[in-house]
Order: sequence, then structure tokens, then C-alpha cells
Amino acid sequence: MKSQLFRNNIILFLFIILIGCSKSSTGGGTTPPPPTPPVTSTTAKLMTLPPGWKFSSTISLNFPSGIELYFFDSIYAGKKTKMFCLAYDSKNTSIEFKPVLAATAKKTSDFYKDEVGTVYAALNGGFFGSNQSYSLVKYNGTVSSANIKVLSRTFNGVSTSYYPTRAAFGVTSTGIYQSAWIYHVGAGNDLIYSYPSPSPNVEGKAPMALPTELFPTGGKVWDIHSAIGGSPQLLKDGKLSISDTAEMIVINNKTSRPRSAIGFTNNNLVLLLAVEGDNTVGGYDGVNLLDLSNIMASLGCQDAINLDGGGSTSMVVSSQQLVRPGDNGIERPVVSAVLIKKK
Repeated sequence: MKSQLFRNNIILFLFIILIGCSKSSTGGGTTPPPPTPPVTSTTAKLMTLPPGWKFSSTISLNFPSGIELYFFDSIYAGKKTKMFCLAYDSKNTSIEFKPVLAATAKKTSDFYKDEVGTVYAALNGGFFGSNQSYSLVKYNGTVSSANIKVLSRTFNGVSTSYYPTRAAFGVTSTGIYQSAWIYHVGAGNDLIYSYPSPSPNVEGKAPMALPTELFPTGGKVWDIHSAIGGSPQLLKDGKLSISDTAEMIVINNKTSRPRSAIGFTNNNLVLLLAVEGDNTVGGYDGVNLLDLSNIMASLGCQDAINLDGGGSTSMVVSSQQLVRPGDNGIERPVVSAVLIKKK
């Protein structure tokens, strides 16, 4: 009887040991599930894209939160069209809008490479001739170039001075983005007035008066921290407002060309756009100013201005030249650019 009880106890003991060994070999009795892989977004987070536009997940991969790149390579207004749009959240205080001016014309890609710090994107700036800028460049409160203040046009057979109020796009010291028709009032360039509508100049007619704080009506000091000038205004307060006649800008307005533009939406996004053109090999002619305005409106812009286009159009993002330059594929040196960088 005792020997039988002893044998039973031994068997029970061995059974318990075997059960314990079996549990320890599996790390706790059940096999843990494999780790869930991180979710990678393949769609835009900042905005709902219009038809034909796609989110560039590859180039946007290394961007911080609040900045994205989109591209379009399809048919727009009946034409084969390629364009790129960089969007960033203006409320993201780690992203900086920085207009820059060069003493000697250089490529937009060189503006990108030469800038100190982390640069996300570069877009060509406003108009110029030789090494002289005709468009506003202001950064951190300092005006390095003014919007052109006087033009000579023929009136009644005589060379006559006109004083255009041209478009500009900028941001206040508190991070509010604005566009406006502006003029540098007085002898210097630091006192800038903005106007709710442009001075109504028309080539071939008598020039309007020199802009002041009283004319055009509704003028006020444009208290802007950093800004880039261009021409013409494309959108104002959500409405089509192509003011090339009043701004006295002639830039193949109705023909298809490479184009550059900048604007902002009513949900705090700033958009930089570059449209490829003058590329007969690829079949990309570009767009006209009306197309450009409608493109910016379709992307949700409330205000937008045209920047220098044609062979000057150039966008560099993450060290990549995105549009083929219009000068037979050779990038044109320019005197100003807009940099989007880490603050």
C-alpha cells in the first residue's frame, strides 16, 4: 500500500515537472502575435486634392508634419499638363517662409543649395532684368528690393511715366498671410501701402496719379514681415482677379507658358505652384494666366499672385529639380527666390 502511494506521488511529481517545462518552452503558454507594422499614409493629409492631382509620398516621406508635395501629370483644359504644388501649414511655427535676393543672378537650385540650414523647397521669385529685381523682396522686416515704382510707356506719341500698383504676397510678424496691390510711398522703399484694388492704369491712356496714402482709395500701411512681389494678382478674396492691365505687365498672358505662382487657402495652407512648359519633346506647353488662376482656385486658394514664369520657372524640392526648365532644358539664373525651410 505504501509502495503504491509512493509510486503515485512520484508519477504526479514528474507530471507537474513536465507541465512546467512545457510552459517555459513557449514563453508563457501562448505564442505572442507579431508586431503591427506602422501605418504609412499614401494620401494627402493637409488637403483634399482635386481630380488628377496625386500625393507624392516618396518626396514627402522625409518632410516634417505640416508640409506635403502634390503633382499633376494629365490633361488640364484640354492640354497635356505637368505641375507640382508644395503645401504647408502656415500655423506650423517650425516652417519658415523666406524670400531671398542675390546680388548676381543665380539658379533657383543654387539658392536652395547655398542656404544655411534645412531647406524643404525653393521656387523662383519675381521679375527682373539682368541683375536688377523689379519685384519686392522683403525678409525679416528689411526691404532688399522694391516693386517697380515707375514705367515708361508711350502716350500720345510721347514717352510717359506710369506708376503701377503691383501684386505682392507676404506674412505678418504674427504669421498671417496676405496678398495685396502695393506701392512704395515716398522717396525710399520702406513705407509700403496696400490698396483694395489696383490703380486703374491702362496703357495708351493718361497715367493715373502717383500713389500715396490717399490714392488709390482705401490705402493703408502694409505692415508685413516678409514678402515676395510678382504680377499680376490672380485671385483676391476667393474671386478671379487677373489685374494684368492695371498692373501694366505683359508676359505672354494669353499663351501657354511655364508658370509659377504662390497663394494661400482659407484653412491656413500656403501653396507654391510650378507648371512645366516650353517642352515640345514632352508635349508640355504650359498654361496661360486664366488657366493658372483657375488651377490655384481649384486647389482652394483665396488669394494668389503670379511670379516670374517662362524660362524662369523652377521648383526644387528635397534637392530634386521638379519641372524641366523652359530654356531648352537649361535652368535660368534669376535674382530672387522663395525658400521654405526649417525655422
